[in-house]
Amino acid sequence: MRKRHLTAAALLTMGWAGAQAPGSCGGTTGWPEWLPKATQGAALFRGDIGGLPIALRLAPQDDTRYFYERRAIDLDLTPRRSGQTLILEETVRKTRASEPVVTGCFRLSPTATGVKGTWQAPGKAPLPVTLNRVDPEGLPLALSASPGLLSLRTGDPMAFLKVNRLWVKAADGRSVREPASGVAYPRLPGASTALNAALQDRQLEHAVMALDCRAMLPQDLQNDPQAGYELRTQFTFQKGQLLSLRDEVYYDCGGAHPDGFTEGAILDRTTGKAVALQALWPRLTPAWQKELYLKAVQSGMDRECLNVLREEAPDFTAHLSPAGLNLTPSGLPHVVAACAETGVIPFATLRAEANSASKYFSSVYGR
Repeated sequence: MRKRHLTAAALLTMGWAGAQAPGSCGGTTGWPEWLPKATQGAALFRGDIGGLPIALRLAPQDDTRYFYERRAIDLDLTPRRSGQTLILEETVRKTRASEPVVTGCFRLSPTATGVKGTWQAPGKAPLPVTLNRVDPEGLPLALSASPGLLSLRTGDPMAFLKVNRLWVKAADGRSVREPASGVAYPRLPGASTALNAALQDRQLEHAVMALDCRAMLPQDLQNDPQAGYELRTQFTFQKGQLLSLRDEVYYDCGGAHPDGFTEGAILDRTTGKAVALQALWPRLTPAWQKELYLKAVQSGMDRECLNVLREEAPDFTAHLSPAGLNLTPSGLPHVVAACAETGVIPFATLRAEANSASKYFSSVYGR
């Protein structure tokens, strides 16, 4: 995955060159009286700071943040008030171990269409701010109208604004890159519109998580190539009506330790919808999956991990490959996450339990 990071010039533009202690913007804790009534809960605004386009989310539910639209990286805001003036403290963590410090102060008042006021970095002159309220439902689509994109526009319009831009398609048509996060995802040339929509939605989820991860990084890790969110995806099975894939994610978002996860998917190549394992093997319960998995890995896994997996009741994420059904434990505690090896159950092992009437039977077993 190609990573994108803030430049030093961008950091200076955002006011990260200086910092102050929390509360340095003045005022007292809380919201002006006009705000909850004016926003009726969370509200989305777009406008600019001194000519630089931004998007701002005001949320009395304690999730207020904003981002510069060119960078699409959230900056946390803490609300305060001075009379009827809304004060928003922009905070940034300088290092992994440090507490957030104030790097900018908004002072805003209501207008007929939104809010206006100033933003000021420590030791700098204030810049004018003008923001207009935005109805998320009215935001135009720059991408195909997939279910995930439409849901994002309604449920998380801030994230929608970051990723709703033209994506970059590889010359051979076999992958697409989301430009804000840098997340790339494979495509299948000649795929149905519905399958392309499903792949777009999977990429959307990863792109949003990658941007959230980058927003949590402290300043000293912004240019660290080992930090951030890395995704590797491959198609593992393409036959008949079925397409299967495997996503492997590694991330370091500035917390105590890096982490990762694996997610498999089995999709209908016509409809793009997920295909449940039970559509192929009706009796493949979670308990049976665990039994089959332990048999598949017992010869190659160390005893400590085997004991952990016997005692735990892990969920499994599944994908198909020519070798069979691949099961990978998910949801294990971080301390034993390294035990989440993939086990392969040959299709022949499951054939007696397969649903021969399923439209997917021939994709796995032929006729």
